[in-house]
Amino acid sequence: MIEEPPLLTIRRRISRPDPAKLAALTGVQTGNLVDAMDGRGALDYAIKPVDPKRAAFVGPALTCEPGPSDNLAILAAIALAEPGDVIVAAGDGFTGTAIVGDNMAAMARNRKVAAIVADGLVRDSAGVVGVGLPMFARGITPNSCVKSGPGRIGLPVVAGGVSVEAGDIVVGDLDGVVVIPRAQLDAVLDRLAAVRRAEAALQEKIAKGLDCPEAVRALLSSDRVRYVD
Repeated sequence: MIEEPPLLTIRRRISRPDPAKLAALTGVQTGNLVDAMDGRGALDYAIKPVDPKRAAFVGPALTCEPGPSDNLAILAAIALAEPGDVIVAAGDGFTGTAIVGDNMAAMARNRKVAAIVADGLVRDSAGVVGVGLPMFARGITPNSCVKSGPGRIGLPVVAGGVSVEAGDIVVGDLDGVVVIPRAQLDAVLDRLAAVRRAEAALQEKIAKGLDCPEAVRALLSSDRVRYVD
């Protein structure tokens, strides 16, 4: 570079979704949300909760891009977070060092952050569990990173292979993390109701003994299947 970049580039004005619409997503399975978005929307499968007992959360994304082996932008994002925000740290999937630890989790809890989702590693797992804040990451290592920047906050990022903008809705559970683009929230909520009805109807049939979907049974007896035995 000809000129050194600023240590942090920050967009402070973020449009967050209606709290009532967020509340409608509380307790919704991530799988149902994905079904309402045509089968996509989940971050890379490796990003999982550090504490399976503290996996459920929903909130608007506060994005940050710390870069690999650096967490200055995450610390700044915690300082700027509003209650209920989900800090999404795009750490490029770097696995040489951790970018979040128990002290950062405790500070985020004090800011009333809903969760931290890191596309990278965490450390101090026992301490993180003790803090009680939902924390998602690719894994755990004792190795520590630096706080040197540069980094970005509140701008679009790619985390776990998914594009995330500040203000998008982030939902987590034991299965992983799903991102709902803010512009699609109303449509997803509308489709979610149909998805949940269909799921409940299928599970009721299974409880009564269904062992094969009708469509599959019809296919097996049709001319679209060739038996070679």
